[in-house]
Amino acid sequence: MNTARQNLKVQKFIATISILLFFIKIAAWYITNSVAILTDALESIVNVVAGLIGVYSLYVSAKPRDIDHPYGHGKIEFISAAIEGTLISVAGFIIFYEAIQNLRFPHDIKKLDWGILLVAITAVINFVAGTLCVRTGKKNKSLALVASGNHLKSDTYSTAGIIAGLILLYFTKISWMDSAVAMLFAFIIIFTGYKIVRSSIAGIMDQADDLLLKELVVSLNENRNSNWIDLHNLRIIKYGSTLHLDCHLTVPWYFNVHEAHKEVDLLTELIRSNFGESVELFVHTDGCLDFSCAICIKKDCPVRLHPFEEKVEWTMDNILSNTKHKVTNAKVSP
Repeated sequence: MNTARQNLKVQKFIATISILLFFIKIAAWYITNSVAILTDALESIVNVVAGLIGVYSLYVSAKPRDIDHPYGHGKIEFISAAIEGTLISVAGFIIFYEAIQNLRFPHDIKKLDWGILLVAITAVINFVAGTLCVRTGKKNKSLALVASGNHLKSDTYSTAGIIAGLILLYFTKISWMDSAVAMLFAFIIIFTGYKIVRSSIAGIMDQADDLLLKELVVSLNENRNSNWIDLHNLRIIKYGSTLHLDCHLTVPWYFNVHEAHKEVDLLTELIRSNFGESVELFVHTDGCLDFSCAICIKKDCPVRLHPFEEKVEWTMDNILSNTKHKVTNAKVSP
């Protein structure tokens, strides 16, 4: 719950910053009449709306689980990210339309030096805030924070490009360059929105996180306990900042309930030490069978029936399978 409160606090800060930067950019557009700066200002409207949506989603996400939501409320973060990504893409299309209109009916540009200075200030603030947001989001496994942070950072990059175009316009006085810069970054903004929507839909559909699974498999192989004879049928589901992990763990058949539970606790401690406290494990324990001896690395087993033959290296493929591992399928592992 501490991570949920921290996520909400950071998102409130981001929402406040977004409102401040929006007014600065509106002021820059007002004094310059530049459509490129208007591009930045319109995207900031999205920042404000997305920031407020993010605050609400993290507030709901931080609520404790209840009868109606036994896994908690974390899924709302995916919905929040989808809305944010959609708004970003819409802003990109509006910016592109405004750029086309400016090509048809050019506006006089004025006080461009002041506009460049104000926009540059917003870019620096955006980058610092975005970096903080992404770091906190990755640390606390919050898609909503990561989406907000990446949005702010992409806003920084687009602002930097707009500044470069405005500087060129300032020295060359080529009027159509203002619209050209706006159109270029409209495409970048639309693509950024698409990526955010795609990642949020993947979360809503419980798409497997390959990167997370690879990190988990590496950690399990490097810290493998000799009593963990086999691990299979592993699944991970994200609910906001909480990871729910299910798996089947094979332990020596002669272990009593307390001994088997101790191995589950050791597995839980290992995973939480690498992926944070917001991890819930549901582990089903199996007793080993005769064919398990061939892959069992436990050297002091008092009831071993067959000699050890080959260690099964846990991989993305075999650890997700619902089939217990044997020497016959060990060769499939790299």
